[in-house]
Amino acid sequence: MNALDPLFAPRSIALIGASHSEMKLGGVVMKNLLGFNGMLYPVNPKYDELMGVKAFAEVSDIPQPVDLALILRPAQEVPGILKEFRGKAKCVIVMSSGFAEVGETGLQDEVRRIGEEAGFRIVGPNCMGLYNPHRKLDTFFLPPSRLHRPKRGNVAVISQSGAILSCLLGAMKEARAGVSKAIGYGNAVDVAESDLFEYLVGDDKTEVVVSYVESVRDGRRFVQSARELSERKPLLVLKSGKGASGQAAAFSHTGRLAGRYEVFHSIAAQWGIREVADFDELLDAAKALAYQRPSAGGRVCIITNGGGSGVLAADECMRQGLQVPSIAEEIRDRLHHLFPDFFVVNNPVDLTAQVKDKDYVAALGELRDEYDGFVIIALPNVFGITENLGALLASAKAGLGRPIVAHIAESGITGKIRNLLERAGIPVYASPERAVRGLKALLSHGRVAK
Repeated sequence: MNALDPLFAPRSIALIGASHSEMKLGGVVMKNLLGFNGMLYPVNPKYDELMGVKAFAEVSDIPQPVDLALILRPAQEVPGILKEFRGKAKCVIVMSSGFAEVGETGLQDEVRRIGEEAGFRIVGPNCMGLYNPHRKLDTFFLPPSRLHRPKRGNVAVISQSGAILSCLLGAMKEARAGVSKAIGYGNAVDVAESDLFEYLVGDDKTEVVVSYVESVRDGRRFVQSARELSERKPLLVLKSGKGASGQAAAFSHTGRLAGRYEVFHSIAAQWGIREVADFDELLDAAKALAYQRPSAGGRVCIITNGGGSGVLAADECMRQGLQVPSIAEEIRDRLHHLFPDFFVVNNPVDLTAQVKDKDYVAALGELRDEYDGFVIIALPNVFGITENLGALLASAKAGLGRPIVAHIAESGITGKIRNLLERAGIPVYASPERAVRGLKALLSHGRVAK
């Protein structure tokens, strides 16, 4: 049994600071925990019952040890509460703020010491908590009306920042990408990114890991755990604190020094840890990897009905280190027999404004064995593209055996085409460049054993 199993899959939870009101954080968390399938022990001396659940006045009144304790009380009370959980908890999430991020390093050190002496693992303080939809576990202090949770899926999201975690989850919900687990670990007094990497290596619900990091406490362990994870599953790391201003902001946020970014970047590159440049790249890559399995190679074919959009995609391929090779002469001849003379049979393949839905499928059929990945670009403001394009490309994808992504330009039928494609596992992006970056993630992780 992993030491973090009681964190991500608890059978019993104690909530210290539970409230009857959803206008308070303790009430929001209490409401979110009502869907939890295990035993729930809210602690608040003012109430005998909270939201239909028996409440307890003190930690000592809880009739049995718990797997997980959640603490939402003022920072000065936290050490005393932790001492009450000696022998009564396996993992603790301290969601309270007011520790090293505001200069209270002594108080945070005391929290660490108590955890070490008591033998339980601590997440936080100053953290958002966790979300495990596979277990109906939601400890977030944000109500679903303010943060729409993604569906169950295969992407684990790890973030030192609760704000970035909420942004990522909201964006993944919008992208129709599912989550296996999500956790904001805050000041990382104990459990940090390396612990989470090690845990997720063996997590059968997780196939992709997304990590936002502000600072790293143990560089050697970070590299070792990140390498081990990335050899088994795609790992995407977004590192902030890249300049002096960012490093200062990171310290004021979590009380951990960010260190020199140049060192982090160099080590990550040296050991093959995939670092993304920004939030958009992180999301685009995560979406692609959530939808499709990685594949090896770097030869890309672009099929479009807009010449300019195809050029933009080809330019981005060059920036991403992907190749856009010309079509072999024999296949070009076959395509010339299939298509009108004014179609541009090159790479990109330009089906022009006189395209029909079936032309995309015909091109894919001829080119499927010649390239490692495909970018489909459709501008549906022409009459030849209909809602049926989504269904046709979905059927073609089933027998393709190669990564495929799409950019569908905005028009009246874009939403219907996008829905059909994404239900079939083809990620759709808002621009040609972002589609290419999504494909890059699939091809660059092709070495990953699945």
